[in-house]
Order: sequence, then structure tokens, then C-alpha cells
Amino acid sequence: MADETLELLRELTEAPGVSGYEEEVREIIRKHLKNITVIEQDRLGSIVCRKDGRNEAPRIMIAGHMDEIGFIVKLITDEGFIKFSPIGGWWGHVLLAQRVVIKTRKGDVQGLIGSKPPHILSEEERKKLLEPKDMYFDIGATSAEEVKELGVRPGDPAVPVFPFTISGTGKTYIGKAFDDRVGCGILIDVIKNLAGESHPNTVYGVGTVQEEVGLRGARTSAWVVEPDVGLTMEVGVAGDVPDVKKEDAQGKLGKGPAIVIRDGTMIPNLRLRDLFIETAEALQIPYQFDLLDRGGNDSGAIHLHRRGVPNLVIAVPTRHIHSHAGIIHRDDYDRTVQLVSAVIKKLDAKTVADLTK
Repeated sequence: MADETLELLRELTEAPGVSGYEEEVREIIRKHLKNITVIEQDRLGSIVCRKDGRNEAPRIMIAGHMDEIGFIVKLITDEGFIKFSPIGGWWGHVLLAQRVVIKTRKGDVQGLIGSKPPHILSEEERKKLLEPKDMYFDIGATSAEEVKELGVRPGDPAVPVFPFTISGTGKTYIGKAFDDRVGCGILIDVIKNLAGESHPNTVYGVGTVQEEVGLRGARTSAWVVEPDVGLTMEVGVAGDVPDVKKEDAQGKLGKGPAIVIRDGTMIPNLRLRDLFIETAEALQIPYQFDLLDRGGNDSGAIHLHRRGVPNLVIAVPTRHIHSHAGIIHRDDYDRTVQLVSAVIKKLDAKTVADLTK
């Protein structure tokens, strides 16, 4: 029997979709939800999928951002190398020698990220962190004319190349763009769970655009939904790797969804947080806590909509985010879908009103 969730994650993560170029991811969400939701878009490109329940309100917004970090073509040198600008937060150490694909009007162009060869670096240069401005895409061309003939031009997006892979343990997955195709997968699976269930509200699954460059789609799509509750599906920094202190990153693979108690852009609604904790304990779903002193996600914009929206971030711990590939645990994903689905069934008008008493 086919594992639909595994294939969904494969499809979502292998799709290209850097900030501002999320079309292919949006169409995947549309394909999976078009028969069970009413779909519209905002004018930035976020997709809003409405699943009707017993009542029009409260309106529950489940957000996952479609965009991944990537690159944009900046200029082409006379020698045929391509200078690029990062889209989203990249650290220089994880870039060199990695494969990329440039999405052009004529089709995909394969390349890799290069820099000045280490053999000819001075001792001082060797000690420095190389910055993206000192790197380039090498597609094997020898002139600017060759590059242009392939259809490459400034403004073209480029994405990392990494096939979705099941690890040797069979329990963990390796792939690109888990940040935040995991969130997109969760909103799809939660709505599919609710397709045959009764729920006392209306649920909006929203694939947002341009989160990595400023939470832009979260702002515009909140105006479409007008949410009474916001739930942001995200990845969290997994701290179960060498040399990471527990106080810096608490999440561990295989220990359940992480309830984010604070990040750099939002303090969650405490009663909503407690509802998730109580539901997890009642259903014997293991859970963790997470806290980020810096950084944020779509909740940072959604919770400030109009007079304010009770909001919470639920994260799947992920190793190596903001690099070419990350690692997640399937149990964490499945338990997140189970927990979010269960809480949504409890969010009737009285419960939601009590969140902000």
C-alpha cells in the first residue's frame, strides 16, 4: 500500500520554490485540496483553502510557508560565470561546491557553487568565512554568450539540488526545503483528516509566500482569512547534534512536536498553548518545548492582524535547516498532524472566545 504522506513530502520538497517564485508548490497544494476545499489566492500568490465545518466562525488559519531559501541570478561575467544574490538566510560555510539548478525561461540549467580555489588562498584568506558575494554559479560555460544562449538572465531563481531520501533507519527523511514544506504537508494532511470529520468552525489552510524575506504572504493572506485563531506549522532547530547546548536548542528528533513558547517575533497566546499541552497529554502524544531568542516566522505577522489573533507555532524538529538539506523524523510529523487535528475539533465559539478573556 502506498504511503501517501511519504509521497506528499517527496513531491513538496523536490519542487522548486524560492521566495517570490512559489508557483509549483502552490499548484501541488491546489491539486491535493481542490476537491475538499474552496480555493482562492491573494495578490502576492498565497493560496487559501477553505474547509467548511458546522459553523462559519470561528475561523481557524493553519499557515505553512511555501517558499524555501535559495538564490537569484545577479549578473553574468564575460567569462561565463554567474554571480548570484542569496534569497533568505544563508551561511557561507554550507554553500561551496553544492549543486544548484537555475530555473530559466528555456528550462533548467544545472550548475554548482564555486569560489577562488583553496590552493591559491593566502593564509589570511583561509581564516575568513567566505561570503556569498565572493562565490558564483559555474555551469561549465566559457563565455557570457554561452550562458545567455541557455536562457539564463538576471532575475532567474536558483534552488539547491537534493533528492528526497529515506535514511538507512527508515524512520528519518533527508531532503531540501523542509523549511517549510513540512508545514505545507501538515496543513494538507490536517485538512484531509478533517474531510470526513465534524468540526465546529471553518478551517483555512494557507500556503504563504515570501516568509523567508519578511513574512510578506502571512500579512496579505490574513486579510483574506480574517482569522479568529492562527496556527503556524513550522520546523524547529533540532538541538540533538554535537556541540549544541540544551539551552540553545531543545528539540530532538523522534520526541514529538515542539510547542514554541516564544520566538523573536511573538509570545503565543497562553491559553491556546495550554490547550495544545492538555490535548497532547490526554491523547498521550509526546511533545517538546522550543524557544528561539532570535528569528521568527509567519505567526509574527498573523498575530498582529487587526485587533490581534491568538496564535501558536507548532514545529517539527529538523536538523541542518537553512542549508541544502535537512533531516526530520516521520513520527514527529505524524504526531503533529494528529495533535493539530485534535485541537481544531475543540475550537468552538466558546473556546475561542475564552482564549482572550
